[in-house]
Amino acid sequence: MSKSPGHQKWPNHKVQESPMDQRVRVEINGEPVADSSDAIRVDEDQHPARYYFPRADVKMDMLERSDTTTTCPFKGTAHYFNVKLGDKKFEDAVWVYEDPYDEHRGLKDRLAFYDDKIPEIQLRF
Repeated sequence: MSKSPGHQKWPNHKVQESPMDQRVRVEINGEPVADSSDAIRVDEDQHPARYYFPRADVKMDMLERSDTTTTCPFKGTAHYFNVKLGDKKFEDAVWVYEDPYDEHRGLKDRLAFYDDKIPEIQLRF
């Protein structure tokens, strides 16, 4: 894509990517949604830690693409998914950077979950 305007404007803002050295799983109401030994933890100033999973390790049949997008000045444009679980639907609860800025190419096509939008979510390590 290109260089991140956020990192250029605020060079001291931290967005740290760390490959996990262990298996990470996401469950919603006990239902497995993601399971990976290749997750990346992202620690960003003023944000909780987030875990990004390769698409192949996420049950994509439980997700439906929404029309929502947002732009992060550090990572790029995020595209969102709703999570469908039985009769429940969690709106815009998963996001992906399909074409992130150069500084965060490692997040390309990885999915992350908003735990604050899904009360029933559990991360397991």
